[in-house]
Amino acid sequence: MGRNAASDARKKDTRDKIELGGLIVKAGLRYEKRALLLGALIDLDRRLKSDDTERVRLTSIGAEAFGNDGQ
Repeated sequence: MGRNAASDARKKDTRDKIELGGLIVKAGLRYEKRALLLGALIDLDRRLKSDDTERVRLTSIGAEAFGNDGQ
């Protein structure tokens, strides 16, 4: 991987992490403990692997939240 490609990959990774952090803020969880957030995300990952209905339900909630702010 060349220098520019590595730099581009780092920039993309940084942008992705900032966007993911923004989701935590948008969800109203900015001040929760990191261990709680990580635990919730791990639990969600496990539930999504076994429950397509939950995936659809949560996607709908998220889409509505994005729609409420014009995104």
